Amino acid sequence: MIRLGVNIDHVATVRQARRANEPDPVAAAVLALLGGADGITVHLREDRRHIQERDLRLLRPIVTNRLNLELACVPEILALACEVRPDECTLVPERREELTTEGGLDVVAHEATVRQAIAQLSAAGIEVSLFIDPDMVQIETSRRLGAKAVEVQTATYSEAKTPQQREAELEKLATAARVARQMGLHVHMGHGLNYYNVQAITAIPEVEELNIGHSIVSRAVLVGMERAVREMKLLLNRSTSARSH
Repeated sequence: MIRLGVNIDHVATVRQARRANEPDPVAAAVLALLGGADGITVHLREDRRHIQERDLRLLRPIVTNRLNLELACVPEILALACEVRPDECTLVPERREELTTEGGLDVVAHEATVRQAIAQLSAAGIEVSLFIDPDMVQIETSRRLGAKAVEVQTATYSEAKTPQQREAELEKLATAARVARQMGLHVHMGHGLNYYNVQAITAIPEVEELNIGHSIVSRAVLVGMERAVREMKLLLNRSTSARSH
């Protein structure tokens, strides 16, 4: 079965819009887990625009299955990660002016910085994944630097305008997943996935984990977090059951 990591950043986005105490992303995480989430994902950004250090510290004892922290290669946040010790850290690119993460981390261009971050996190006993584009050079470099997994970004697939573009992007993702697995890397995917486009991704046999946030939180506003997560898990389970037959 494919693991579902529920990203709760946007629950914190609503809270921070009023600098209030609610909605509490920690409470949202509990409800997501009750709905069947296999893990919780949060992105502690350098500018603290949504998730706060307080959230990360409270989540650690609550998320007993899999806590995934997304972070940039920033010394302060790397040090915090080594202290809190999530199960997994996913290194991502980060720009102040972006609305959300745009594209994958250029591991090749930032090889020395990424290598140092991987070594620091690995020494603390944390699994390291790299959020990258479906590019063969990026995958090979990720393996060489010692990452345990790659999270291949699905934004380009999710934002495709025509069926032809979508099919072409899906083929890139499938090829990237196959190559990454052959190199001994675990394969995760995420970014822009929703209840309508996720099933084609689950059909890729090498995919082990999906991280989905915005679409689940958006649905949760209308039907509640438990139900929103349960509905997504049902989609994943149906698809993975079908691919195993």
